[in-house]
Amino acid sequence: MKHRLVIKIGSNVLTRQDGKLDVTRMSALVDQVAWLRRQGIEVILVSSGAVACGRRELTVDHSLDSVEQRQLFSAVGQVKLVGLYYDLFREFGIHVGQVLTMKENFEPGEQFRNQQACMTVMLENDVLPIVNENDTVSVTELMFTDNDELSGLIAQMMQADTLILLSNIDGIFTTHPDDPNAKLIQEVAPGRDLSEYIQPEKSAFGRGGMHSKYTTAQKVQQAGIRVIIANGERDNILVDLIENKQNIPHTEFIPCN
Repeated sequence: MKHRLVIKIGSNVLTRQDGKLDVTRMSALVDQVAWLRRQGIEVILVSSGAVACGRRELTVDHSLDSVEQRQLFSAVGQVKLVGLYYDLFREFGIHVGQVLTMKENFEPGEQFRNQQACMTVMLENDVLPIVNENDTVSVTELMFTDNDELSGLIAQMMQADTLILLSNIDGIFTTHPDDPNAKLIQEVAPGRDLSEYIQPEKSAFGRGGMHSKYTTAQKVQQAGIRVIIANGERDNILVDLIENKQNIPHTEFIPCN
């Protein structure tokens, strides 16, 4: 049976300092995903970045509330984001398919089964699913906390072997990563409480932060799935993690048996 991997790429990984999409990094990550597939690994990609794409595409000369902004920019940006993925993966002969989902689709029932069946048939036919929240119709109380939560639900629904959460830091540290005394926590056994080390701030361009990643990792770990938090800005990070290269900074949650 093939190894099944869910990879979540956060907004901070895909976005430059000026808020624009970092196409160079996106291309490097696509190269790595193509390598993973050549090793016989099934990949499901959960990608942020639509709102950032849309915000740079449009200049709006009137005020919009936060929901209107999210709906407008995600609608415009998602087209650009998936179009870029399509062009980049096409260079490797890889077909991609878009899956836009909402939190209610993960409740037990017909929508859950349909979503699961859709992604299963995509994988069976060698199509790479690219998943994001359907921000155009999700309103605040029905939204995922962020794409960390979404990727965790996808990993459980699709019975993945591993979930990789790519952020712009190396993992969970004993204090703020900028502190010279900070130590990276490399391995987290089931039941270990790291809450004292979790920083409350959210990421610059996304909705999440380390608290969200930690919460997601705990839930997915309890479901028997390995979770890795790593830095998507590091060169060749996905390949190095899968090849178990030595001294690659990351935090790994060991799955419950």
